[in-house]
Amino acid sequence: MAVKRDEKKLLENELQIIAKWEDDQNKIWFWEKIFRLPFTLLDKITPHQVHQYVGKFLDEVGSYIQYGGKYLIHEAHILQQLTQKAKLPPHEPLLLSEVKHLSIQIMNEVAEDLITTRKGVATLQGATTGVGGLFSLAIDIPMILGLSLKVLQEMALTYGYNPNEKKERVFIVKCLQFSSADIVGKKSILKDLSHYHKKDVDRETLSQIEGWREVMGSYRDHYGWKKLFQLVPILGIILGALINRSIIEEVAETGHMLYRKRRVLEKLEALYHPPSK
Repeated sequence: MAVKRDEKKLLENELQIIAKWEDDQNKIWFWEKIFRLPFTLLDKITPHQVHQYVGKFLDEVGSYIQYGGKYLIHEAHILQQLTQKAKLPPHEPLLLSEVKHLSIQIMNEVAEDLITTRKGVATLQGATTGVGGLFSLAIDIPMILGLSLKVLQEMALTYGYNPNEKKERVFIVKCLQFSSADIVGKKSILKDLSHYHKKDVDRETLSQIEGWREVMGSYRDHYGWKKLFQLVPILGIILGALINRSIIEEVAETGHMLYRKRRVLEKLEALYHPPSK
């Protein structure tokens, strides 16, 4: 009983940490809205070929969200990291179905390592594509979207969820929406996800998937000032690195906290209402 009490206290402390993060998300700065203003004007001078390239990629990403497949990562690497953190024999790696039985601390450690690694990748990617000015955005936008999808899939695996399942693909859409939403949007998404671990998502999948284009619109808006300053190559390198790093940091942190919350709630549910024998 003492072990259960300690575990409950630990998990309840986790919820307090997540609640504080959620509260922090409600604070949006004025400049965050201002940063999106140049996009409408600059969008008009973007070459038609760039629009076609980006549009084609977004259709491919939308196809992943609906059907899975192409953008899935290899889960072996994440499972190996979890195996190492849990100090289990390396020749007996964890199965995805076993991850949920690990302590939440181990999952958090792997998630934090992932955030650090992916921020580094995004920084290098943004600096590289920043060299080419405006035209390099035809490469940069698909790359940052692809990296966003991959890091969220990695977060899903880290907390024991299968990103190939329809339910998790919908959850990934919600994470992307949350990371680029305003205060009202964030509150709405948090409310929608508060009982996600208990919901039958299949019935709602079609309506949830329709939110994908909204996600894309928000993501495109993130590039307003980046487009403007990438007309100056040296500045484009610096801002490309900083903005891409910021975008991936926000997406990864969102996935970390929202998947973390789901796993904590499920663990508490199991402690308070253990299955009958």
